[in-house]
Amino acid sequence: MPPFHEITCEHGGVPLKGYFALPEGVAGPAPGVIAFPGAAGQAARMKLTVTKLAALGYVAAAVSLYDSRVDTSDELGAGQQYMELLSTPERLRARARAWFDSFAALEGVDPARLAAIGYCFGGQCALEIARSGADAKAFVSYHGALTTHAPARAGDIKGLIAAYCAGDDAFVPPSDITALRKELSEAGAPFHITEFSHARHGFTDPDAAWHNHPEIVFDPLAEAVSWAGTAALLAQELR
Repeated sequence: MPPFHEITCEHGGVPLKGYFALPEGVAGPAPGVIAFPGAAGQAARMKLTVTKLAALGYVAAAVSLYDSRVDTSDELGAGQQYMELLSTPERLRARARAWFDSFAALEGVDPARLAAIGYCFGGQCALEIARSGADAKAFVSYHGALTTHAPARAGDIKGLIAAYCAGDDAFVPPSDITALRKELSEAGAPFHITEFSHARHGFTDPDAAWHNHPEIVFDPLAEAVSWAGTAALLAQELR
């Protein structure tokens, strides 16, 4: 794995932390990808994501929306932080956007070539950043929550949206996918939505069994296809 460096952010008096890795052999500012984890944090998988993104030539960061002063190493602590943010969707969007802006200002990052991606709750964060009008080339959600308190309006979304969805997701019903398609179409946003018919929530996570939940299941084919699509999207949009 490449060396990881700490990155911090502050939002509304709340200290936030994450980490980033630099691509090897890239001279000058490089394109950047900021990644948001699921509600439980999933630290091991996020380190793998950052490693793979750095190997593709991007400055890659994994960040948390949770107060860094709070122990979120278990599902109880993380769950409390998660529910607090869900109950205040305006703050959720603003905090995710604050992270995006901090990452865009990071030394070594080319602010004209940025993308945001996320898993589960992190997918929701990536979509909320897009809806906020952030100047990025691409936004990618993997089995993320798709609904929002404030749908995008015409001209809000500056980059391409890619949503990889589970067709058998107990937490994201088909009606949410339909609503997202309608929202993005009415906003005039470029997008593609990929639905894996038999995949369940958490299909990208090899450690999904850790949740001990029958509806959170790793699907190696859906994971491979969604990652290949993301790599192709980033290569095209961040070139």
